[in-house]
Parts: sequence; structure tokens; C-alpha cells
Amino acid sequence: MRKRRHKNALVISLFAIFILIAGYFSFFYTPKNNGLRVIKVGIVGANKADIAIWKNVAKTVKQKYHVVVKTVSFDGYDQPDKALKSGDVDLNAFQHYAFLNEWNKSNHGGISAIGKTYIAPIRLYSKKYHHLDDLPDGATIAVPSDSTNESRALFVLKNAGLIKLRPHKVLVSIADITDNPKNFKIKEIASEHISRMIDDVDAAVVNNDFAGSAGLGKKQTIFIEPLNKDSEQWINIICARTSEKDQKIYHEIVKVYQSDKTKQLYHKYYGNKQIAAWDVKLK
Repeated sequence: MRKRRHKNALVISLFAIFILIAGYFSFFYTPKNNGLRVIKVGIVGANKADIAIWKNVAKTVKQKYHVVVKTVSFDGYDQPDKALKSGDVDLNAFQHYAFLNEWNKSNHGGISAIGKTYIAPIRLYSKKYHHLDDLPDGATIAVPSDSTNESRALFVLKNAGLIKLRPHKVLVSIADITDNPKNFKIKEIASEHISRMIDDVDAAVVNNDFAGSAGLGKKQTIFIEPLNKDSEQWINIICARTSEKDQKIYHEIVKVYQSDKTKQLYHKYYGNKQIAAWDVKLK
């Protein structure tokens, strides 16, 4: 009986010590976000530049507005709008106007643009040829398979003088090619896979989110998308749920993003490949 009392006393003592230790740490431990509101921003293919830009935005927003901004990275373009509409993220920053318009049409709306970020002219790349004129008759050219990025890629080919498109259309598809004098084979491939398949085609229009990580750069570039009247729909944007698009803090985040510091980071990481769109003048 005495041993049992000693054993019970030991258990009680250990439990008391545990409570004291837990109380000590709960008293002195401060949660990382200090109870501040957290706003999640969905992005695609996060790279060093994206991380640096949003880290700077987050730092300023926290200092000025006592709000924590966190990025959530997605692997493909089909995910961030779903996550935004469902409430898994609060904002996203990965798409241009054309992509958003098409997504809203297909998904019964719910997402609105609240601010411009950048426009990044996309490029036609080739590992086999150094100039547009080198592309042979019947060459295979890969373009993204989703409707908006495919349309943009076809406009690139049009502006390069490789094909002609049906006039007066905002979005086009392969069916809208009216002239293809060199009989190019236009191959549709998912945006996230094109860069990995460039060795299997003669040329490819690759989205900037995936070109850098695939080692595609100036050496492989044979044409750059011009900034002209076709370009406005390709301006990238920050988006919110339509029901929350007027939230003041969201627009404060946009203002912080649209800063000289962001322009400096664009230049540091992208040179002239990424242009601030909030004050760009299209020809």
C-alpha cells in the first residue's frame, strides 16, 4: 500500500512539473504572427524573384498595416483561381486579363481584378535554330494548350510574320489561322510541360513562369512578343473574390506592390523581360 502511495505521489509530482513547464512556455512564447490578420496570396511557379518581390511587399504591409502577407505557390494555372474562389487563398497574382475573363466565363464568375502588376513579353524559343528565317517548312511549333495562353502564343506567331489570323477576334485558336505559308505544325501542349519538351519540337512559345527554370534564355530566343494594341489583355493582375474586391487592405497591398522598389526588383531579376504595367504606355 505504501509503495502505491509513493507511486501515485510520483505521478502527481511529474504531472505538476509538466503543467508548470507548459505554463512557462505558453507565457513566454509569442505566436509567429502575433495574432495579426494573415492574407494569403496564390502565385504560380514561385522563383527567386517572386519570393523577393512578395517578401518586400509583406515586410512593408506588416510595418504599415500590421497585416501578414503570405504566398502560396501552385504548380499549374488551373489551381489558383479555384483556391481563391473557395477561400483557400485571399488574393492571387499569376494571371492576365484574358485568362481571368475566360476563367470567369467557364466558372460562373466570382473573381475580379483589383490592380495591375506587370506585363512580361513572352518569347518563341528554339534549341535547333537561331533565327526565325531558319525554321524550315513543316516545322513543329509548340504552343500552350489552354485557350488564353494558346491565343497569346498564336498572336506571337502572327506578329513574327509566321502565320495570319482571323481579324477582329480577342481570343483565337488554331482554327483561326487563315494563312500558314510554311505549313508549320502547331502542337498544343500544357503550359507546364512545354519547356520540358522543347528538345522534341523545332520551336515553342513558353510562358515566362516556366522558361527560366528550364534554362531558356536569350541564347534560345528567336522572337520576342512586341508591346502593341494586342498587349493589353496580357497585362498581369492581382485578383480578389468579387464579393471582397473593395476591401481596403487589399487595395493597400496593391499600392505597396505598385512601388519603385518593385520596379527595382523587376530590373534586378528580369532586366527588360518584365515591365511594370501600372504606368506602361502601349503603342
